[in-house]
Amino acid sequence: MAQPTIFERIIDGEVPARIVYETADVCAFLDAQPLAPGHTLVVPTTAVARLAELDADAHAALFAAVRTLTPRVEAAVEADAMTVGINDGTAAGQEVPHVHVHLIPRFSDDDAGSIHAITAERPTVSDASADAIAAAIRP
Repeated sequence: MAQPTIFERIIDGEVPARIVYETADVCAFLDAQPLAPGHTLVVPTTAVARLAELDADAHAALFAAVRTLTPRVEAAVEADAMTVGINDGTAAGQEVPHVHVHLIPRFSDDDAGSIHAITAERPTVSDASADAIAAAIRP
């Protein structure tokens, strides 16, 4: 059996955290290493590593909490906007193998850039390649 992640230990009350929202399905708390004041992590209480592993009910509860919390966090720190992000898998930068949504307050003068700053260079994708990718995604 795998060791519980830090998020599971927070949910179980073993590790202290600044919890800002909690239901049977979701727990949200301030990030211990915030990228901005109010940086909040929203996690399902179901212990799964990847977004696709969540069942439909857990997925719905997670994103309902994101919808509820986004304006609350923004108002609490008087942010101008919010970046909402998920690192889904280690190649995407996921450090804790438990699904979590980042709510990162943004300010007009933070110079942090957009989510498009994730990669230094954008790939060149031909029309044929884009068509093949689109076909592979469709049901």
